Amino acid sequence: MARRKVKQEAEFVLFDVLYEDGTRRSNRRVPGSILGGLDGDEPARAVIEEQDRELGGLSGQPRPLIASLTRSSVR
Repeated sequence: MARRKVKQEAEFVLFDVLYEDGTRRSNRRVPGSILGGLDGDEPARAVIEEQDRELGGLSGQPRPLIASLTRSSVR
C-alpha cells in the first residue's frame, strides 16, 4: 500500500520588521517552534537580530536596530 505524506504544520512564522531608521522589511522567517509560551513572539526578536548580524557581516553594512516586530498578515 502507498503511504500518505503527513502534512507538516507551519514550520516558519513570517514577521514584518520596522527598524529605528524607518526602513521596513517584510516576511522575515522565524522557526515556529521557538514561539509561544510565556514569552509569546519575543524570541523572534533574537532570531531576527542574529539574521541581521549575519547579513550585515556578509554585506559589510550593519543593520539598524529593530524598533518593532509584527506578524505578517496571512494572505
